[in-house]
Amino acid sequence: MAEERAAEDCRNDVCACRLEANKSKDEDPKKQNLWSRSAAQKWILVLFVGTSLLYCARTVMPVCAVSMASTFHWSKIGSGLVLGGFFWGYCLTQVLGGHASDKIGGERVLFISTVLWTLITAATPLLAQLGSHTLALMTVARFIMGLLQGVFYPSLASLCSQRVVEGERGFLMSIMNSGSHLGMLLSGGMGSLLLDRYGWESLFYAAGLLSALWAIVVWQCLLKGSGELASKQLETSPCPSGTHWLSLCRKPPVWAMVFAHMCMCSTSYTLLSWLPTYFKESFPHAKGWVYNVIPWLVAIPSALGGGYISDFLINQGYSVSFVRKLMQFFAMGVSSTFLMLLCGDVTSSSAVILVSAAVSLFTFSSGGVSVNVQDLTPSCAGALFGFMNMLGALMGVVLVSSSGYLIEVTLSWAKVFSLITLVNATGLGIFLIFGDARRVDLEHYSELTVM
Repeated sequence: MAEERAAEDCRNDVCACRLEANKSKDEDPKKQNLWSRSAAQKWILVLFVGTSLLYCARTVMPVCAVSMASTFHWSKIGSGLVLGGFFWGYCLTQVLGGHASDKIGGERVLFISTVLWTLITAATPLLAQLGSHTLALMTVARFIMGLLQGVFYPSLASLCSQRVVEGERGFLMSIMNSGSHLGMLLSGGMGSLLLDRYGWESLFYAAGLLSALWAIVVWQCLLKGSGELASKQLETSPCPSGTHWLSLCRKPPVWAMVFAHMCMCSTSYTLLSWLPTYFKESFPHAKGWVYNVIPWLVAIPSALGGGYISDFLINQGYSVSFVRKLMQFFAMGVSSTFLMLLCGDVTSSSAVILVSAAVSLFTFSSGGVSVNVQDLTPSCAGALFGFMNMLGALMGVVLVSSSGYLIEVTLSWAKVFSLITLVNATGLGIFLIFGDARRVDLEHYSELTVM
């Protein structure tokens, strides 16, 4: 009897050793992929500045839309086509960019795309002078811009999933989110000055120059001679096969996240595209630097605060699912109440306050659905985030263009704000009911060892 028990204990010890070895084998590559403290500090700063410049270049066209429409005699429908052209291109490279980042690392994908969209930004004024079909040329330019910028956020999601631990992801994404608002602040403030003094062309040149300087610094200081990083990422970043994507998307938490993100993106894009025009037409005597600067200035500390709160609550023991839904409730629910107030009779100062409140609360999404993909499917966060962003861009095209049609036909901005609120409420309801934060890709991420 004692011999049998000893043999059983021996077998258990062997099994335990094998399980521990398998566990160490699975976890070591992931730990090796994490940024060191010094590398994380450098990349966070670089990505913050990169996000700022990305949005600065992206929002140049909306800021210049009124001046360009006057110069080239565009209608609201024509302006909507130009502004919406970005999102047609934006949706096409999302999955590709995310998949490439999952496989080889997002750092180089971000660098290559930045170099290319920097060129198209600086070349936009030259394209406008090529012929009489300016509307078509600008729509194509925005389409190409969307193609090139479409890889950014999927690559960022992949980097966050591969390089950052769970308890710090919300704050990192909030830093990137605040960078986007700094970029809009930069384009709004810089645009208000350059438009009056040097014309709309100067804003495209300035955004292109700043982005080119960023690319040079990143190459010289962080990427040059670091080819080892890509091969390491390729070896240690498995992704689900194509046959498993359908089963992932059938899981209620995944499609609830995708749907909520799609609604959130489309309403954000609509506000981003049309707010300068709204203020210009509704309050013609208002100072451009006020409504082009204040909402994005207020949004920066709000984004950082939202990310800090989400990580703080998680580290205090609140469930990740509860925190994601709470953040999203403020981002899509509470923010929409401020937008609905714009449907009434408001002054220019009241409109700036209401828009600032809504935009600030929108940033809480960085601790909600924007980071939820890293909770559910960290093994393929880049590709799935790209899929989400692709659908968001497609819906953005529809919503941005539909908003232009509504304004042209009804002459009422209240219709646009009501439409945004309806879309937000629908996406939020789905996410609150079906959303979750428990990992769902484990069966596709690694093989289980049965002893």
